[in-house]
Amino acid sequence: MGKIAPAMLLLLSFFPLLIAQDPLTVALGQYQHEADPVRKARDLAKLGGDQVELAKKQLKSGDEVGSLYTLEMYRDEVRETVAGLKASGIDAEKRPAGFKELQISLRETVRRVDDLIFTLPVDKRPFFREVRTDLVTAQNDLIDALFPTSSGQKQKKQNP
Repeated sequence: MGKIAPAMLLLLSFFPLLIAQDPLTVALGQYQHEADPVRKARDLAKLGGDQVELAKKQLKSGDEVGSLYTLEMYRDEVRETVAGLKASGIDAEKRPAGFKELQISLRETVRRVDDLIFTLPVDKRPFFREVRTDLVTAQNDLIDALFPTSSGQKQKKQNP
């Protein structure tokens, strides 16, 4: 019992720091430490809007480079997660968990990025459009996984 009390006091001394931590930072940490690709995709689906909002705040404060960097980090997270989902061997058509949530989130996030791009000076837009294009590509990859073309079935119907 004597050893537990000092450890408990030490833990309680850090408790205010844990509460004061930014929710986005906590969520990003949770995402980064997740090993399961489906849970990782679900975590990332919750982060898209928050990361775009952070990028908007950075733009409002005049930090265009930081804003672009935030969106590029999100894009990289999306790429990594989509690759992880594909590599998992899960049939998204039969088990859409993770795939579907991330695809829906990406659709909404792309709209938010579009809104952000329209607030930019014309000369800055191409850099942000590159990130948008990459997000749309990832979204399309997820749609393809969720709704694969059944070209073999179509050919069978045409050639009885």
